[in-house]
Amino acid sequence: MEMSMRSRSPMLRSSGARAPAFTIVELLIVLTILGLMVTVAQVSLFGVLRRHSFHAQVQDFVSTMQMAASRAAESNHRYEVIIDPAEQSYLLREITSVNLADISDEEIIMQGRFGKNCRLVFVEFDDGTYTNEGWAKFRVGHAGWNYGGKIVFIDDAEQSYAVLVNRLTPIIEVVTGDPPLMTPKAVEEVPFL
Repeated sequence: MEMSMRSRSPMLRSSGARAPAFTIVELLIVLTILGLMVTVAQVSLFGVLRRHSFHAQVQDFVSTMQMAASRAAESNHRYEVIIDPAEQSYLLREITSVNLADISDEEIIMQGRFGKNCRLVFVEFDDGTYTNEGWAKFRVGHAGWNYGGKIVFIDDAEQSYAVLVNRLTPIIEVVTGDPPLMTPKAVEEVPFL
């Protein structure tokens, strides 16, 4: 009776029988294949993140512009998005004082920076002014934007994108390339007035 139990139980087998298992060579091959798969996934993931981080930074900036427009439309307050091409940064503030040059810490709602793969190249307003060094200010009130314009960015591949601000609509649009701006017409240029 004792003998029959010993033959059935895997724990009680004799030392001469071998249980199925991986050899060291098989284990090394499996680990090598897993390592290659992880490396390929990392390279693909970093490429996707690099491409998306440009779009994420531009989208964060567009969201800031849209936040300013929607807050101004819902209230009697005025807001300003200040863009600094030299510092590759921007901030959104609520204008609370008569002196527009003074920016207090209490007025700042949010700040952002552009990274290495998302470079701010220049800002052009629909009145013809242009800057790639000094501050550019887009002010918005209950009636809409004071000026329209475009903010041009380039990505790692030197592809340009423009964020378009139209003074007639609250819509902020991102387009590929550097399109010409629609400029306001003088009264004598409008045929139906």
